[in-house]
Amino acid sequence: MNDKQKTVVITGASNGIGRALAGKLLSEGFKVIAVVRSGAIEGLSHANLTIVQGDISSIISISHAIEKIAAMGVEVDYLINNAGVGPDLMEDVPTAEHMQTSFAINTTGTVLFTEGLLKYVKNGGHILFLSTAMALLRNAAPSGPAYRMSKAAINMYAVMLAQRLAEKDIVVTPLHPGWVQTRMGGQNAPVTITQSVDGIYKALTENKTSGKFWNIEVDGLQDF
Repeated sequence: MNDKQKTVVITGASNGIGRALAGKLLSEGFKVIAVVRSGAIEGLSHANLTIVQGDISSIISISHAIEKIAAMGVEVDYLINNAGVGPDLMEDVPTAEHMQTSFAINTTGTVLFTEGLLKYVKNGGHILFLSTAMALLRNAAPSGPAYRMSKAAINMYAVMLAQRLAEKDIVVTPLHPGWVQTRMGGQNAPVTITQSVDGIYKALTENKTSGKFWNIEVDGLQDF
């Protein structure tokens, strides 16, 4: 399959993995629609890049972003739900603030953005969710309670969505991008942004098994 000039929508592309992944996709010939809270991406410009202002934590902002994308008249080949937060990664006790923030972006906003964009995703397309291996039950631990739980919820949604979209041959992939050297992961993380992006790109373009968990650290699918 020739991926040239296919259209990708990616959220949270203003920095870190999202910005690097947007750059990778542009270099590979994709048309990229980047949804970012600020409405701008510092240091990234390209003829095939369209930036849409959108805050995944706001239902109103999500609606406006989807309206802008719909007005472009595009068919979406790939949807990458990259936007996410981990405010309590170094904490063990959940708080109302961290729970609300984490679920608003990692779960509720991501689900509502996906649902709103579904009608524009082509049959045979691919929807990818950046999740985490920390959210798998076998990896349960006290740290990052809001982060783990909100990402575990998105894993469940991904499996449910895969079943709903099976007749349309739309692949749905929840994915672990690795412990990455970003603002969230820290500079001591073992995986570089480039390595993570290469792994995500492989999952995006090569995985054909819907509703299964992809781990870039094992370079493929694994059980939940």
